[in-house]
Amino acid sequence: MFQLSEYPHPSRRTAVVARKGMVATSQPLASQAGMRVLQQGGNAIDAAIAAAACLTVVEPTGNGIGSDAFAIVWYKGQMYGLNASGASPQLLTPEAVKQRGFADEMPSSGWLPVTVPGAPGAWAGLASRFGRLPLAQLLEPAADYAEGGFPLSPELAVKWERSYEIWKKRHDEDGVFSEWFNVFAPDGRAPRAGEMWRSPEHARTLRLIGETNGEAFYRGELAEMIDKAARESGGLLRKEDLARFQPEWVAPISVPYRGYDIWELPPNGQGIVALMALNMLNRLDLSELESEERYHKQIEALKLAFADGKHYVTDPTHMRASVEQLLSPDYAVLRGGLIGEQALMPEPGQLLKGGTVYLAAADGEGNMISFIQSNYNGFGSGIVVPGTGISLQNRGHSFSLDPDHENVLKPGKRPYHTIIPGFITKKGEPIGPFGVMGAFMQPQGHLQVISNMLDHHFNPQAALDAPRWQWMEGKTVAVEAEFPAQVVEDLKRRGHDIQLLPDRKAFGCGQIIWRDPSGVLIGGTEPRTDGCIASW
Repeated sequence: MFQLSEYPHPSRRTAVVARKGMVATSQPLASQAGMRVLQQGGNAIDAAIAAAACLTVVEPTGNGIGSDAFAIVWYKGQMYGLNASGASPQLLTPEAVKQRGFADEMPSSGWLPVTVPGAPGAWAGLASRFGRLPLAQLLEPAADYAEGGFPLSPELAVKWERSYEIWKKRHDEDGVFSEWFNVFAPDGRAPRAGEMWRSPEHARTLRLIGETNGEAFYRGELAEMIDKAARESGGLLRKEDLARFQPEWVAPISVPYRGYDIWELPPNGQGIVALMALNMLNRLDLSELESEERYHKQIEALKLAFADGKHYVTDPTHMRASVEQLLSPDYAVLRGGLIGEQALMPEPGQLLKGGTVYLAAADGEGNMISFIQSNYNGFGSGIVVPGTGISLQNRGHSFSLDPDHENVLKPGKRPYHTIIPGFITKKGEPIGPFGVMGAFMQPQGHLQVISNMLDHHFNPQAALDAPRWQWMEGKTVAVEAEFPAQVVEDLKRRGHDIQLLPDRKAFGCGQIIWRDPSGVLIGGTEPRTDGCIASW
């Protein structure tokens, strides 16, 4: 019998072209859910909501109903940004964390890293402002799959098995994860590729969210169930924390690059890291395709940008640096001037005074959306609210317990956020959404696919196919097996510690939709996962 996860020979994908609509996600069933909504009369935003909700069912290894979400929307000639990341509970203080035995850093699992989920609020907010169809209709494809079940795709099964082995070890230590096993390993093991998995409680929760336009999750029945579960098992999240949540509409930020404008959302997300790196690189020649000079400059710019991002970026109401300072052309020149012939150890600059799913959707009317939602690490905190199918994120893990750190934990504060949607325009006209998921790989993936398309004129699919690198820390850079061998040797001579990483999924998973001047949509989808584009 063949194995669904084994492919001994290299294969390649080609770009997808369409005119009336396109939905690009990491799961074929989610792409089709979005396309179904488009063909029912919905627009690109409706399609994205349907696909996002569906991904909580068909890719629970990276996101869930208890996720956060962000979006950049192009709607009727205007750009909008949505930050639907939740704050820490009012009872979650550094002292409370330390009293529970975590003196040095935030734990990655259990109730302590759980912050208020924003994804249901994102779906409701987007539907209310831009959608054509009722939210209940948009969530129904997801509810159908949750209730009736779906067969696991190959890459999903691999991720699920890895997560099961992790949670199995933790389950022996703490019974708080029991509901995770009831929902995600009902047969005492992870479901395998091709096997059916269902979650009827997940379906009921999605329908409650749809029928109440999200109110049940934040101020109704589901909020009560989350509150009860937290109180009974040591959690600090309360229904009052949920009731305070509202998604925030924000103005996207941008830098020019090779005649285009690259857009990200402002902090507390790390999209500004990608923009700072591109701001430095915009003044350098990167046109030689397989030159170690190109990779060296990209790596160095990214390291410098990350040093600043990790030092300065947090909830914007607590930031001591401004977006204008971090994206200042003069600051880019100052930071870029540090890029020399040899690898450097990155340090934050002195400012001048003055587990995740990504999807993209577009319709035939010119509306487009770049959307991302995430549990942070795989299945998130491991907490599943009994009776709901809601898996809760562990976004609070990125808080610091150091009182002098910019991103120090405080009640009601949003942490440094890794998930970032991207968008491209040219001379005020939309080109399209793009994104690469994968924790701290995300701004690195953004930089690489943008350079592939704008420096080397790759089509969207080729831009995603290209071998990737990932800065890890210090002078350490991981590369994929397909990375040019000669470039590896040349980078080593420049002082980079190059490590070959066989797992391609560690280098992020992306989607791109590019709209040409005639209105034709050109899509690329991720070959490192079960990515699929549905088109019309």
